[in-house]
Amino acid sequence: MTRFIGTLVFLVFSLGVLRAESHTPYKALARMPVKEVTVFKDGHAFMLHSGRMPVDDKGNVVMDYLPNPVIGTFWPFSSDSRAALSSVTASRRTVLVDRTALQLRELIEANIGAEVLVTETGTPAPTPYRATIIDVPAQSSDELEAADEPYSGEKLTRKSDIVLLKTSGGVKAVHMDHIQDVSFTGSYKKVLPREELRNLLTLQLDWAGGTVQKEANVGLLYLQRGIRWIPQYKVVIDGKGQALVTLQATLINEIADLQDVTAHLVIGVPNFVFKSTNDPISLQQAVAQLSSHFRQESETGYGFSNALMTQQAMPMDDMRRRDGDGGRGPVDLGPEVAESGKNEDLYVFTIKHVTLGKGQRMVFPIGEFTLKYKDVYTLDIPFAPPMEVWRNLDGGRQGELASLLNAPKVRHKIRLFNTSEYPLTTAPALILRDSRLLAQGLMTYAAAGDNTDLEITMALDIRVKKSDNETRRVPNASTFQGDQYGRVDLAGSITLTSYRDDAVEVEVTRHVLGNVESAGNKGRIEMVNVFEDVSYSSGRGPMPAWWGWFSWPWWWHHFNGVGRITWTVSLTPQKPMELGYTWNYFWR
Repeated sequence: MTRFIGTLVFLVFSLGVLRAESHTPYKALARMPVKEVTVFKDGHAFMLHSGRMPVDDKGNVVMDYLPNPVIGTFWPFSSDSRAALSSVTASRRTVLVDRTALQLRELIEANIGAEVLVTETGTPAPTPYRATIIDVPAQSSDELEAADEPYSGEKLTRKSDIVLLKTSGGVKAVHMDHIQDVSFTGSYKKVLPREELRNLLTLQLDWAGGTVQKEANVGLLYLQRGIRWIPQYKVVIDGKGQALVTLQATLINEIADLQDVTAHLVIGVPNFVFKSTNDPISLQQAVAQLSSHFRQESETGYGFSNALMTQQAMPMDDMRRRDGDGGRGPVDLGPEVAESGKNEDLYVFTIKHVTLGKGQRMVFPIGEFTLKYKDVYTLDIPFAPPMEVWRNLDGGRQGELASLLNAPKVRHKIRLFNTSEYPLTTAPALILRDSRLLAQGLMTYAAAGDNTDLEITMALDIRVKKSDNETRRVPNASTFQGDQYGRVDLAGSITLTSYRDDAVEVEVTRHVLGNVESAGNKGRIEMVNVFEDVSYSSGRGPMPAWWGWFSWPWWWHHFNGVGRITWTVSLTPQKPMELGYTWNYFWR
């Protein structure tokens, strides 16, 4: 049996509050700069910190910046050939931070040894006297820990309310509240080093017996939520088939200051399996509250997650409805992009020399390209429930369903053909022509070589009339598990009349609940796979919102499905065109 003997290097993640070997506070520490950041639309960012960092007297790099990474994504490293990384420790330690003295007692603490004139309160005519500030008594960290329970954690020094003054009569102890004012007879200090407890990250380096240098090249890699980029498009059409498409990005930063970094903006979001679990290196402290742009439970987060970032086309009326989503009202096109890009291929835009402070936002252009487009008119008519279901609905829901289904409208869209080298990502899109605003639509994902539709408006000059009628009922048309089922036959028609000056082509899609039998005018018939193709229900799920209003019988799907009929027809001005079709469903 072969044995492998080597050096075993541990990354020690020390959790909680650790007792230090020495209670000498660290001076406020430099923070490792961010060199590169990869930003995803769901608000996660892959951060690269690196640089030459000062080393303490033990040869280690200590930083007072502790990230909050996704578990399994925290990877510290040393790129210094003289010092290998042996471990990383996260702990809560005492740090000395220089603060400007803002109160009288702070000025006194900052000027131990200074000659002063002291005026005390409590007498009708207080007389100043000369004194030297000797000390402000304090209980040290060691003393406090010795008096507390074992392993209770590092303590901050506890300052007394008494100052010791050396006077001509001896050493005088004066309560701070009894000092009315202090006059300095010589120079004095305005800055006081104060102790603070901070989360520190210690990169312990092994210098291999060599001379410990003053600095070391080290770095951190980790994935953390807190930076998001939001794509936005401006589409300028010329009316002749050419569209100038401009892409810009809004960058929201709530992690750390970015100074002259390289930012990679990613279309699409990889699968982060453990994105909801923090790495223990973060000490499991409460995560700092990010703005509503990052909180999953926010209203803006809800809207963008479920509407803006879906990869299937969604009619805008359906986006406004949200019947099955608790009546939250209109979709808020906020910046939350969670789960947005799971169907998008990854593509990266690289932007150099980005400077953006924590809490700041930035808008900048990414690219501009010319695409071909064509005007498209579409009519989508969803299926309605059978009459037997209508009868089981109350009057309010019957009225709501009638207004939803009985007023189909033709929509005017532009179809963009993505001939660029870049994919088009899901994002708001502003559509203009001749410097006039036409609409704001929703760009849906289109890979290079694919196409996508942008809705402009309702085509009110194309009238639609729809009628559906029951033609007959066939009792006992089928038997299933000993039960008889009747068949209901129906016939429908869609009449289109254009009042435009020119001929137009209209793409018509009609879904029916049941089984399609025939379609005129070269209509294409197909049965929908209700488990995979959700286009018939606006892409939000396997069934429309009203489906849950009725308790469907167990045998329904054995006989009935969802049928789709599609036509592409050319309309001559003021000449009606009728599209006929028949279908059936089974009931008992």
